[in-house]
Formats: sequence, structure tokens, C-alpha cells
Amino acid sequence: MVDSPPERRAQTAPALPTRRAAKAFGLLLSLAVLGLVALASIAVGAKGLSPDQVWHGLFHDTGTYGDVVVDERLARTVLGLLAGAALGLSGAVLQALTRNPLADPGLLGINAGASAAVVTAITWFGVTSLSGYVWFAFGGAAAVGALVWFLGGGRGATPVRLALAGTAVSAALYGYLQAVMITDDAALGRMRFWTVGSLTSATDSAIAQVLPFFAAGTVLALALARPLNAVAMGDDTARALGANLGRTRVLAMLAATVLCGAATAACGPIVFVGLMVPHVVRSFTGPDLRWILPYATVLSPVLLLGADVVGRVVVRPSELQVGIVTAIIGGPVFVLLVRRRRTAQL
Repeated sequence: MVDSPPERRAQTAPALPTRRAAKAFGLLLSLAVLGLVALASIAVGAKGLSPDQVWHGLFHDTGTYGDVVVDERLARTVLGLLAGAALGLSGAVLQALTRNPLADPGLLGINAGASAAVVTAITWFGVTSLSGYVWFAFGGAAAVGALVWFLGGGRGATPVRLALAGTAVSAALYGYLQAVMITDDAALGRMRFWTVGSLTSATDSAIAQVLPFFAAGTVLALALARPLNAVAMGDDTARALGANLGRTRVLAMLAATVLCGAATAACGPIVFVGLMVPHVVRSFTGPDLRWILPYATVLSPVLLLGADVVGRVVVRPSELQVGIVTAIIGGPVFVLLVRRRRTAQL
């Protein structure tokens, strides 16, 4: 006997709430994992400390232990949380905006633009403080984002053209970075760790300076989840759903620029975080950005802080900068993503 339409609806209706509950539970589980990684970031470092020493340094500032745990590791962990969330969010936003599953701030040149502007500020204008060159980072990120969008065809941009334009602009700007550092020994010394991506410069004042930008970019990106869902389905469908394409694209680029600019100014260019995490998230949330963006906000810091902990441990008593570790992990992952057939669709 064939079920009537009401009977079929009764059988399938619980499925949607069940999937939502599973995604909500997964988000809570992701928050728990983030908490554990953050604790590991505080407890583990190039300098070996016992759990008792970490505890006393964290809650009973006991001289050397307090300096290491609070002034170095805690600030570094907080900056890693902020920067990781910013990079993951900006990558997810750019992938939806361009309908390109291989888009991220690094591939589209935004990281390179912010880096080139900061290096210019440090070398040619003598800017040495984060509060001074953060504005250069934003300006460079915005200028390169606009240039890549124009070279990629503007409103007629395709994912392939955007990726090619971003690659070309990034190559030119990184060539400029290398030329500056080779010809200026002082600049090389100042920027040696910054240009590979590092959390070692984390301080309370640095975090306070970039925190408003992280907060503003995060709120804007999360607020764009619904209109970006429409944009990701194509221009005609988005218009039919009532989305304002021009406003959504401008706000999405603004959110990505603010997030990437703040992260680059504070930590230097860190690649692959914004590419890998949205892909992992999309595999179990589906294409709905109302879930992708919160998941990316939580899981991207897991990757960044985890890579930072690995970098502190593998070459003790020295350490490997987090940008190097994410590049080592991200290279093979990027190749796998390109080879997978279903990465052609978001």
C-alpha cells in the first residue's frame, strides 16, 4: 500500500530536527576540543614546565613561571584563538563569495597585500608598532582584494580567473618582499619571523589593539551567512530569493579584508588555515553557511594552536614558527583537495 502524502511527511519530519541536533552537538564538541587545545597551548612549550609549575604560574604569579605562562603562553594562546578564527572565517566567506572551493585569503592575494604593506611601513616609513602598521595591513589587503577582483573580471569573475589573478599578484608581491629583505639587513632582522607567520610577538597590548577589528569582522561575517547562502547558489537564484548581490559582495569583501588584515598585522601571513578548515567543516555540515561559519570560527583556532604546539615541541629547545607548520600540513592537503572530484562544487 502506498503511503499518503501526510504519512510520508510524518515519517520524514523528524529528520531535519535530528540533523540540526547533531550539528549543534558537533559544535559543542568542537568547543570542547578547542578548550583542550587551548589548555595544551598554555601547558606545553619550548621550555618544559610541570603541571604544578604551570598552575602556579597561571594563578599564583611566581616570578619566572608567571612570566612564562601568563606573559608568553597565555597571550600567545589568546592571539592564536583570535587569528585562527579570523583566518577560518575569511576563508569560508571568500569561498562562498567566489563560489570557488579553493579560495582563501592566501590564494587570492589578500595575505600578500597585507604583508607587502606592513613591510613597506616598517622599511620605508620606520613604523615599528602594531598600532601603526595595522592600518597599512588593512590598506594593503583591501587594495589587493580590489585588484584581484578587477583582474578576475569584476562582476563577470570566474573562480579560475580569480585564482589565476590572485596567484599572479601574490607572486609579484612576495618577490617584492624578498627584494626588500635582501637589500636591507635591518629589515631582514625585524621581519624574519613575522614574514613566515608567528605568534611569538603576542602581548596584551597587541591583542588589545587588534581585538576590535577581530570582533567587528567576526560579527559582520556571521551576519552574512544567510545572504551568502543565496549568493553561493548563483546570481540568478540569489536575485530570485531577494538577495542584494552588490551589497552582499561588498560587505563580504569588507569582512574578509578586516579579518585577514588584523590577523596578518598581528601574526604575519599564515597560509592554508582558511582553505583547509572550511573544507573539513563542509564535509559534515553541508553547504549551509549558517553552520559552516560558526564551525570554522571554532575549528580554525584548533588547527592554528595545534600547529603552534607542534612547532614548539619538535625542535626543542628552539621552536618552529606556526606559519611553517601550517604550510607543511597544508601543502599535501591542498593537493588532495585539488585531486578530489567533488571539490569542483561547493
